Amino acid sequence: MNIDERFMYRAIQLAKNGKGNTSPNPIVGAVIVHDGTIIGEGYHRRCGEGHAEVNAVASVTNRSLLKDSTIYVTLEPCSHYGRTPPCAELIIASGIRRVVIGSPDPSEKVNGRGINMLRKAGIDVTTGILERECRKLNPAFMTCHTLGRPLVTLKWAQSADGYIDRKRTAEDTPSIFSTPVTAALSHRLRTLNDAIMVGSGTLLYDRPSLTARLWPGHNPLRVTTDRSGVIHSPDNKFTILGREDDGSTASYLKALHDKGITSVLVEGGARLLQSFIDSGMWDTARVEVAPTALGDGVKAPLLCIRPTESLTVGNNCIYYYDNPNKQSLKTTKNIK
Repeated sequence: MNIDERFMYRAIQLAKNGKGNTSPNPIVGAVIVHDGTIIGEGYHRRCGEGHAEVNAVASVTNRSLLKDSTIYVTLEPCSHYGRTPPCAELIIASGIRRVVIGSPDPSEKVNGRGINMLRKAGIDVTTGILERECRKLNPAFMTCHTLGRPLVTLKWAQSADGYIDRKRTAEDTPSIFSTPVTAALSHRLRTLNDAIMVGSGTLLYDRPSLTARLWPGHNPLRVTTDRSGVIHSPDNKFTILGREDDGSTASYLKALHDKGITSVLVEGGARLLQSFIDSGMWDTARVEVAPTALGDGVKAPLLCIRPTESLTVGNNCIYYYDNPNKQSLKTTKNIK
């Protein structure tokens, strides 16, 4: 690991402190180095507040050192006015002479403009340092701006013989496969997503609250699909999709994207989950398998790929999957 990678790694560590608090903005970390010593650090704490570069510069006690310093930032500095002024302008005004960037910003408002602004000001700019690691910090942000849709995570729990529930009526209690620990982990995942989605059947049969009550953090926007008009939400607890479009996964994702949603957790039912799998418009999946066997019931969705990793929690096992053929909404035609 060379010196640029060492300081970028520190910026990556800082960026992670903002996880779950910055959406729709990305998490970003920044480190300012003078003569081989870190003199300033910062990260983006919350959407609408100062960016990583702003906080890093503000943390420097001796501002006269900035003119001979290098700033390491995990994502290309912004070049536009939003809730805060452009970070590229701040860097130029501070007198910093060198900028080391992990990943370019693919958003339409930046997309190389920050780098160009810095270089036109005579600043030495190095890019691509630990780029893969920096891109991995912001899967939702990257997906939103490269594929034109929210990051989609599929999640369900099933029996050892491949069922997500027994055959039952709406009055019957649903089958429970999660343990208290895995349920808490599921709620943690909810806090990391902008929205959570279930089909109308799941909403009517299970009556889920879809909150993150078992883990500290924000509750995601609750979304359901309902082409037949059977769902009524007079208190607006649920955002209802499917009544004014063709009912495809692409139309659902477009509607969420238009609302500024960068990530959605799809929790059921089996038909909705399988529709995302079949369309290719999903990114990751989390499948919990309990040792219980039902013998018959509602078949679990089918993923015809191997898991990338697994986690054993008590007698349950959680399998994680990555979609090797992610589909872009930008190439989908005729979406109403």
